[in-house]
Amino acid sequence: MSERLNFRVSGMTCASCVGRVERALSALPGVEKSVVNLTTEKASVEFDAKSLGAADLFAAVNDAGFQAETDEVDFGVAGMTCASCVGRVERAIGKLPGVVDAAVNLATERARVTYLPGTVSTGDILGAVEGAGYTTEEIGDETEDREKAQRDAEIGELRRDVIFAATLTVPLFTIAMVRFLPGVEEVMLSLLPHRGWLWVELFLATPVQFWAGRRFYRFGFAELRHFSPGMNSLVMIGSSAAYFYSLLALLAPQVFPEGTANSYFEAAGVIITLILLGRLLEAVAKGRTSAAIKNLMKLQAKTARVVRDGKEIEIPIEQVVLGDIIQVRPGEQIPVDGTVSEGSSFVDESMITGEPIPVEKKSGAEVVGATINKTGAFRFVVTRVGKDTVLNQIIKMVEEAQGSKPEIQKLADKIASVFVPIVLGLAALTFATWLAFGPAPALSFAFVTAVSVLLIACPCAMGLATPTAIMVGTGKGAELGVLFRQGSGLETLAKIDTVVMDKTGTLTLGRPELTDFVLLGVAGEGADEVLALVAAAEAKSEHPIAEAIVRAAEDKGLTLPAVEDFQAEPGFGIEATVNGRKVQVGADRFMRKLGLSLSESGDIADKFAADAKTPLYAAIDGELAAVVAVADPIKEGSRAAVEALHDLGLQVAMLTGDNRRTADAIAKQVGIERVLAEVLPDQKVAEILRLQGEGKKVAFVGDGINDAPALAQADVGIAIGTGTDIAMEAGDVVLMSGDLRGIVNAAGLAKRTLKTIRYNFFWAYAYNVALIPLAAGAFYPLLGVLLNPMLAAAAMSVSSLFVVSNSLRLRGFRPPLEARALSR
Repeated sequence: MSERLNFRVSGMTCASCVGRVERALSALPGVEKSVVNLTTEKASVEFDAKSLGAADLFAAVNDAGFQAETDEVDFGVAGMTCASCVGRVERAIGKLPGVVDAAVNLATERARVTYLPGTVSTGDILGAVEGAGYTTEEIGDETEDREKAQRDAEIGELRRDVIFAATLTVPLFTIAMVRFLPGVEEVMLSLLPHRGWLWVELFLATPVQFWAGRRFYRFGFAELRHFSPGMNSLVMIGSSAAYFYSLLALLAPQVFPEGTANSYFEAAGVIITLILLGRLLEAVAKGRTSAAIKNLMKLQAKTARVVRDGKEIEIPIEQVVLGDIIQVRPGEQIPVDGTVSEGSSFVDESMITGEPIPVEKKSGAEVVGATINKTGAFRFVVTRVGKDTVLNQIIKMVEEAQGSKPEIQKLADKIASVFVPIVLGLAALTFATWLAFGPAPALSFAFVTAVSVLLIACPCAMGLATPTAIMVGTGKGAELGVLFRQGSGLETLAKIDTVVMDKTGTLTLGRPELTDFVLLGVAGEGADEVLALVAAAEAKSEHPIAEAIVRAAEDKGLTLPAVEDFQAEPGFGIEATVNGRKVQVGADRFMRKLGLSLSESGDIADKFAADAKTPLYAAIDGELAAVVAVADPIKEGSRAAVEALHDLGLQVAMLTGDNRRTADAIAKQVGIERVLAEVLPDQKVAEILRLQGEGKKVAFVGDGINDAPALAQADVGIAIGTGTDIAMEAGDVVLMSGDLRGIVNAAGLAKRTLKTIRYNFFWAYAYNVALIPLAAGAFYPLLGVLLNPMLAAAAMSVSSLFVVSNSLRLRGFRPPLEARALSR
């Protein structure tokens, strides 16, 4: 079957570009014709839709060095009740020419569609969904409030219907069942004849069937009209069969074989009532799965105190603009992102980074909206507002992760799309088998078993198994400072067996610091005096090691003397005159060049080098005064993180450009067993590929900027952020703080979430596989057991509730390191 696809190609500048694009497209098997226009930047491709898809065409264009441009639209879809609905909406959208991908989420009731703007419009997409029998809703700034109102309205309507149905079903069930108690039937017959009680049952069952159960008819008929039966169809057919069978048995019992004109009004009423009750409980539980998004949105400030024309005025947060000066008082919430310009304080950033310890903020430091100021007061310049703030980026990322589909869900959707038609076929086969071969009254047996099969196999639980777990899991991750950009990243992270960490900035702080200062003995000089002289000399140097020494002196509150003369010898060290004293700082070769003996300090320097520290020497007035060690220190928590990853059964490797000796020393300090040393930046991808070639599932942890290629090549890229400077697009997972213990939380949460999804699927599928034979009466010849349709309806509702409740258990996830500490 041939199709034509038109799309825009950006990046073409000349006729040769056109040729490259056309050759790339024509090289694909299945492409029949391709025409590319440089002026309009459009490509028109005719291809065999059975062997190629739009994604293949785009990949070919992108591989040729150009960009096939697509657009994306998100919108709400109302009226979906099960996995079959999801499949029907996706098929309706997927049939449109120009649609690249469509992902529909049952739990969030949203759809995300990637499409070609020149080929199909958003109106076409929305029309396709509405043509399939559903309602579309725009997503905007007020969407959350609207969705909450709609959810509350749905819960209210369901609650009213459940109360109404239960009010009639309880006496209906009592009348139908109490007669089987000893002596009760005689009393009932003394009040009304048997047929009189059947008319009472009809009077009670009819409002339940057609008023309380109206939603099943409305959506069920729509499903059948579009040749895509789902849960509503099964409930409608099953309950209607029970109702109309009973009605016919009441009005014309003579048309039935002897002994089969039975009443099942109570079954119809109980089926409708139980399924409505299940829907009500499910709607309440589903609302709780999105609690993380709601909590994040509650963090947003409503107002800000802005300094304008020298006066402080309080304005709505929406009126704050870039460049405004914001005043923050002790205990107040920081309204938007910015840079401190006056004052200082400590800020609680735990709601963003997951780190409980307040962070010092002084002039030049970045602050993040929604964090809480502690004791000090300060002013800051606004740098990000609205959707650009860190908080809003987090909300967007969590929403995207919750709306995405991991591979396990795509497989489940394919199964669910054919499951209902198979169930209908099984119900028909069950009815025919019992009618042909069953014992008398065969019609009654055939009817009961067929209705039970229809009800027991409703695929609600299948559609909820993955999205509810993904929603709760990603929301819990956001609370811990771990952001999953896609649900697929969460699934893949749960399957990794090797974690590769970049050294600089990941395992270490990423900047040199003075770690040791050993005074060798200068008459009349203390350590602080010598450090002040050395730092004063180094203050004139631009070397990172010099900055570390100066920073250490400033942190101790030392006053640096004036420098009268300064000279640097590249590759050796520096020499300066400080307060009339000659200060010389450098490597061992510099000291030897000066003719100074290092015999007494050699062991100290060797120990520093063995610990991955850089040893330097300081001489004052021609006499060796101190041995200085500078290193890129290990981050707090790095060793604990590596140990916890080992406890999770993961192999940990370190990748660095440092020499083997330094790399091994760092690895030994943190407990890493595999070291990939002396790797140049452009060789990192090759190392990741080599590990993958060994059959390993690799997660790469880097700073998200310099390591972007390796992050992209790894099975899962984990980008280290700092709360404000986050490489959102670099990795599949983003850690909001630089603490490596976040990796342990991410891996542990991913494994727990995937385990939850598997339990959900086991319950949903095993439940169906196990109970369909029971419902069909397969065990009756051996055990004499048949499943009552009322119990089938109850079991179906319980399966959905189990799946949602099991997913909600993820809210109580305890980070592995916390659990590890408690177990000791």
